[in-house]
Amino acid sequence: MKTTIAVAKGDGIGPEIMASVLRIFEAANVQLGYEYVEMGKSYFDAGHSTGMTAAAKETIERLGLLFKGPMETPKGKGVKSINVTARKVWNTYANQRDFRSLNGVDTVFSKAGIPINLTIIRENIEDTYGGIEHLLTNDVAVGRRIITRAGSAQVIRYAFEMAKRKGYTKLACGHKANIMKLTDGLFLETFYEIAKDYPEIESSDIIVDDLCMKLVSRPETFQAIVLTNLQGDIVSDLCAGLVGGLGFAPSANIGDNISIFEAVHGTAPDIAGRGIANPTALLLSGILMLRYLGLTTAAANIENALLYTLEQGIHTGDFGDKATASVNTEAFADTIISNLGQVPAQGAVVAQPDVAVEIKHDRPAVNKITATNTAVVEELVGADIFVESDLQPTEIAEIAQKKLNDKVKLVMISNRGTQVWPTGSIFTELVNEYRIRVEKTDGGEISQKEAFQIAADISDDIKVCSVEFLMKFDGKIGYTLAQGQ
Repeated sequence: MKTTIAVAKGDGIGPEIMASVLRIFEAANVQLGYEYVEMGKSYFDAGHSTGMTAAAKETIERLGLLFKGPMETPKGKGVKSINVTARKVWNTYANQRDFRSLNGVDTVFSKAGIPINLTIIRENIEDTYGGIEHLLTNDVAVGRRIITRAGSAQVIRYAFEMAKRKGYTKLACGHKANIMKLTDGLFLETFYEIAKDYPEIESSDIIVDDLCMKLVSRPETFQAIVLTNLQGDIVSDLCAGLVGGLGFAPSANIGDNISIFEAVHGTAPDIAGRGIANPTALLLSGILMLRYLGLTTAAANIENALLYTLEQGIHTGDFGDKATASVNTEAFADTIISNLGQVPAQGAVVAQPDVAVEIKHDRPAVNKITATNTAVVEELVGADIFVESDLQPTEIAEIAQKKLNDKVKLVMISNRGTQVWPTGSIFTELVNEYRIRVEKTDGGEISQKEAFQIAADISDDIKVCSVEFLMKFDGKIGYTLAQGQ
């Protein structure tokens, strides 16, 4: 029985490299069927705001798996990235990218005899990729960074399961919890909670800037790393640089119902149609997909043929020994096909028995809503009121205090996160957006309606931009202090 998957050829060089990869699959007798879907830049241009047709969406949701070439999102048209949209709409919460030293791809580390074999697991749905941004004033833009306990648990558990499946003994959590104590703090807390279920795997954490330094100095010390979305995006590209670039970086986006396998490099419009593009990243992504589908024998056969081809010095124009002639896309694929059955001297892959894998893509009746603990005791203790003003901090404080009753007190005023009242420094440079923090007095109470009323009263004298409630959960504060508070 052939498994049928959705295929989107992509933009730019996408159709060329996709054709080469599928030709290699056919030569290797890969048991797949394909339904082609319409996605990408031309569909934005045709008026589809999501970059895909309704028929494409239906096909992908029916089949549960998308294999896609690189796609371009039009610039300056107010539309969201088709790549990010696809990952988020279908809840492909785990982005897996495998990075390894490849025969014939020279890097600083390969020349030094340092092999690299590591996997980055990036949270794929949340963080700043929600794209929720606002201009509070003409000079001040803010973006919401959304990290959830449920979303963190999904990707972290996947990372541990992946590590166990691959035989890894170590998994690190990259983070910035020393600064983003609530968002990255929640991600890190969830990591160590889930780590208790995997005692056989050594769990550790590392601050992301220290991680980047160690990756470029001692990458061989890492096996697998799980990170939040933005940090994982950056670190993934850094790791691609360690093994030769994005042209050698496969990518899988894994969800419970729908998964996407893709090349993450660009569409390279400058060489599109010339037949000289490097299909390796898309081929490696396809090999990941074959293993995901349980077609492990074909995956190993194709990967060994690719490694053998690279070992022989065959290369496209973007890499390899410049003293030897490069080949075009079609010839590169032809060589891999001719080498099916060959095994490289270095890094050969041992084929595992095929496994029958059923893609779960039952259409749910309603959207799934996840809450990890509904028994938490919540308490509203105050509000942060963000205002636009060119006044000095003491003047802001005088106005705010006149609007408060005896149940609420003015605690702090900050500017760009730094406290400027009741104490601060005259050397702190200010922008025209302040945060006014009010909290209930000892024995006092405050409701959401009352917090909004305070903001409304302040708005009589100062423009209010937004309001955030200050909450406690089981007695633990759910907000951060200002710098200097």
